[in-house]
Amino acid sequence: MRIVVDASALAAVVFNEEGAEEVAQKLSGAIVHAPELLRFELASAAVKKARQHPDLAPQIMQRLSDAMEGLHRVRWHDVHVGDVAMLAQLTGLSAYDASYLWLAGWLGADLVTLDRRLATVIET
Repeated sequence: MRIVVDASALAAVVFNEEGAEEVAQKLSGAIVHAPELLRFELASAAVKKARQHPDLAPQIMQRLSDAMEGLHRVRWHDVHVGDVAMLAQLTGLSAYDASYLWLAGWLGADLVTLDRRLATVIET
């Protein structure tokens, strides 16, 4: 089974947030794909968390580092920027979220997300 995972879903797993168990189950045994953007979105999430909780910054950054090492099995992809921009325009999504949606469509894969707005677009 091919799955595209977005930053909201993977961040939940990496930082042990709500929904992490559900996401982990969906990713278990799947061939996981993601746009290169995901690496930067995870880093951004770690920085945001570290700024909100400076006392936990070392642990947060360690989780990010561990996650990056553990992502060797993810199949990374470039996305078609023009198509992503058009998809974002049509759906009202950000270009970031449209990147995940575009990749899932291009691969014919399911998209795992905890982002409500993106999930709503998928359902329609």
